[in-house]
Amino acid sequence: MMIKLYRLKDYDFKLVVFVIALSVIGIFAVSSANQNYHNRQVWGVVIGIFLMLVVSFFDYNIILKLYWFIYAANIILLVMVRIQGARSHGAQRWLNIGGVQFQPSETAKIMLIVFFAAFIMKHAEEVKTVRFFIFAVLLFIPIFFLIYSQPDMSTSIVITVLFAVLLFEAGISWKVILGVIAIAIPTFIILFMMILQSDQEIIEDYQQERIFAYLNPEEYSTSGAYQQRNSVMAIGSGQLMGKGYDSDEINSVKNGNFISEPQTDFIFAVIGEEFGFIGTCTVILLLIFISIECIIIAKRSKDLAGLIIASGMGSLIAIQGFINIGVATNIFPNTGLPLPFVSYGLTSLISLYIGIGFVLNVRLTCNIRTREGIS
Repeated sequence: MMIKLYRLKDYDFKLVVFVIALSVIGIFAVSSANQNYHNRQVWGVVIGIFLMLVVSFFDYNIILKLYWFIYAANIILLVMVRIQGARSHGAQRWLNIGGVQFQPSETAKIMLIVFFAAFIMKHAEEVKTVRFFIFAVLLFIPIFFLIYSQPDMSTSIVITVLFAVLLFEAGISWKVILGVIAIAIPTFIILFMMILQSDQEIIEDYQQERIFAYLNPEEYSTSGAYQQRNSVMAIGSGQLMGKGYDSDEINSVKNGNFISEPQTDFIFAVIGEEFGFIGTCTVILLLIFISIECIIIAKRSKDLAGLIIASGMGSLIAIQGFINIGVATNIFPNTGLPLPFVSYGLTSLISLYIGIGFVLNVRLTCNIRTREGIS
């Protein structure tokens, strides 16, 4: 059966509360940053919650049987972006199908987790072999290349780290891990040195400028480092309690236009300025709680696929949240990643809710199998 009879007391309401609480903060923050996006963000949350609930009652093991279809759909959507995708700010990342515009690189993250959950479980006995690792990498490369070439280096980094986490959770051999690290570290150093050259063609010029701005913020204080410097000042200006919701101060980060489109990449700066240290800590704690709850569900899962899905979602939220906050606080170069469940961006928001729906079903399925084992 696609839908099983679950017990209401087995539902992980704690995870649902964490996710919705973070989304509510996002609604207020987005509305304050740009009132024009308020209604869309609300509808995004409503649709997301609905889809989360629907997915949570569908047996994920049946959906995983379509894993090659999911992989093919992922590739097709990303190829369509290259062929007919809409361009904005120098990037070609959006696809318009039937009047609905969305960003396939965001849906790709969830589809990647679901596909590799099924693929790893299918080849569970081969996970520790070099052959399996090479096969998995070959399957990952087309997705990475299609996203990187949009260009979208930040999402490329996220899915690469996510892919590594999925393989680690699958239990690949430590020999393979150490071998990859031994190759990856010097390769990264060489690539980074090449990227810093003026005549490099590895990344786009604007991406190179972001790296230079991160390394030399004073020199790029009025250009590449402008937004991040203002973001840090905005967060600091909020002090403990913040300036208050929807502050009308002319020198605020949103009213003074010190950051372009603060409702997306730099939403954390708006939260810091208006809700202060307490507000930012609340967001960070909710992200941590969501990630930990996903990991707990992963460890209780009765099969490898459930473990991969739950741990993958927990890792995705942790990785993306850490990078977004790191950019807003000038720990990392500017990347352009949304803050999970908070930033404006309906594709990201709804995709994450669907991912949480899968995690909730892992929890429900785990409890069903526990009862069946006892009986």
